[in-house]
Amino acid sequence: MANNTASGPIADQLNRRLGTGDAVVVGLGAMIGAGIFASLGPAARAAGSGLLVGLVVAGVIAYCNATSSARLAARYPASGGTYVYGRERLGEFWGYLAGWSFIAGKSASCAAMALTVGTYIWPGHTHAVAVAAVTALTVVNYGGIQKSAWLTRVIVVVVLAVLAAVVTAAFTSGQVDSARLEIGGDITVTGVLQAAGLLFFAFAGYARIATLGEEVRDPARTIPRAVPLALGITLAVYATVAVAALLVLGPQRLGTAAAPLSELVGASGHGWLAPVVRIGAAVAALGSLLALVLGVSRTTLAMARDRHLPAVLAAVHPRFDIPHRAEIAVGVLVAIAAATTDLRAAIGFSSFGVLLYYAIANAAAWTLTPAEHRPPRAIPIIGLIGCLALAFTLPRASVLTGTMVIAFGAVVYVVRRTFRTDQPVRQ
Repeated sequence: MANNTASGPIADQLNRRLGTGDAVVVGLGAMIGAGIFASLGPAARAAGSGLLVGLVVAGVIAYCNATSSARLAARYPASGGTYVYGRERLGEFWGYLAGWSFIAGKSASCAAMALTVGTYIWPGHTHAVAVAAVTALTVVNYGGIQKSAWLTRVIVVVVLAVLAAVVTAAFTSGQVDSARLEIGGDITVTGVLQAAGLLFFAFAGYARIATLGEEVRDPARTIPRAVPLALGITLAVYATVAVAALLVLGPQRLGTAAAPLSELVGASGHGWLAPVVRIGAAVAALGSLLALVLGVSRTTLAMARDRHLPAVLAAVHPRFDIPHRAEIAVGVLVAIAAATTDLRAAIGFSSFGVLLYYAIANAAAWTLTPAEHRPPRAIPIIGLIGCLALAFTLPRASVLTGTMVIAFGAVVYVVRRTFRTDQPVRQ
C-alpha cells in the first residue's frame, strides 16, 4: 500500500492516526450500550431463565470471531475488514458477499441505534430524533477520525458511569434474590441460541477496529491487542449488568420490560436514577451509532475501490483524511432506514447479516498458515459453525428477510461480473 508523501495523502488513502487506546475506545463505543439498552430485553424473552447461558454462548462465539478477525486484520491492515480478508483468502465472491452482508447488517444496526436515541430522548417523535442523530454524527465523522475517537472516548466514560450506578443501585437494594439466577424448566436450546444471536448484535462492535485497520498505527501489534481487550471489557460489563437485572427483576419481568434498566432502578427503590438511565441509554446509542457509521463507511470505501460499488465513493478528503463521499452516502442510507424501520426488526436483520459476515471471517482465518500467525484450529471452526447456527435460529422474519437481501446481493455480483468492463483499483 502506498505511503503518504510530504504533500499529504494520495486521493484514496487514509492516514494511520489511531493508537491502541483509541482503537479500544472505538470498539467499546460500538459494543457497550447496544446490547444493554436494546437487546437485553428481547434476549430474556427468548431464553427465559437461560439468559446467562445465551450470554456465555454469544461471548464464546464473539471471542472466536474476534481472534480470527484480529489475526486477519494484522495480516491485512486495510479498510474493509472481512471484505478484504474474504477476497484475499477465499476469492473475490466471498469477499464481496462479506462486504454486502456487513453493509446491509450494519446499516440496520445504525438505524436501530438511532431509533434507540429517539425512543429515550423524545418517544413521541422517535423517527425525527433518529434522523437528526444520524445527520449530526455524520457531520462529526466528516471532521476526521481523531475527532470521532475523542468523542467516542467521552461517550464511553459517561455510559460506564451510568451502568456502574445502575449496578450499584441493584446490588445494594433489598430486592436481590439469588433464586432468580437458577435455570428453570423454561429453558430450550432454540431459545438460548436465539438469545445468543440477539445478544451478538451488541458484541460485534470489535469489527470497527478491524475495518479501521488502514487508520491504525502499527496494525500488526495494535489490532491483536485492541480487539480482545475491547471484547473482554465489554463481556465483563454485560455479565455484571445482566446478573444485576436478573437478581432484581427475574427473567420473566426482564423479558417483558420495555426499558429494562429503567425498570431495574425503579424496582431497586432508586427511581430518581431513571432520568439518568434514559440519558445514559441515549448517549450509549449515540456512541454505538458513531462507531458503526465509521465501520460501514470504511467497508463502502474498500468495495468502491474494487468497483463493487460506484467508484465515486472511493475518494478520500484531502484535508480531513476521511472517505467523505462514502460517509455521506452511508449517512443518507441510514437516515432513510431510521425514518422507516422498526427497532426490533432492525436488530434481528442486523444480527443475521453480521453473523454471516463473521462466518466468512472464520473461514478466511482457517486458511492462514503458521507463518501467518493463524489462530488455534478450533477457534475458526467453532466461530464458523456458531455463527451459522445463531444466524438461522433468529426469528423467522429476520432469517427470511436476511436471506432475500443476501441472495439479491449475490445476483447483483453475478450480473456486474458478467457485464463489467472496468477493473478493480487494488491498493
